[in-house]
Amino acid sequence: MSVDTATVRHIAKLARIAVSDAEVEALAPELSNILGWVEQLGEVDVSGIEPMTAVIPNQLRLREDVVTDGGIRDAVLANAPVAEHGFFAVPKVIE
Repeated sequence: MSVDTATVRHIAKLARIAVSDAEVEALAPELSNILGWVEQLGEVDVSGIEPMTAVIPNQLRLREDVVTDGGIRDAVLANAPVAEHGFFAVPKVIE
């Protein structure tokens, strides 16, 4: 696919990018080359290949879903400037 200067100007307008005439002339062949590479990738036979998210196998490290720091509410609230009924007390921000 070939990209002409009118297409480059249209893309720049859609992207709301100010592009000078010199830049338009330079961008047209670059965009054509990029689209050529994309077309070349479309010709590759990938029928027997499963999609993957990374080139190396990544496994999530799973852990038990248990509470490990429970029962220390009083120690946590000791750092609070003001605590009421087992919770942090903050000033009202809505008038």
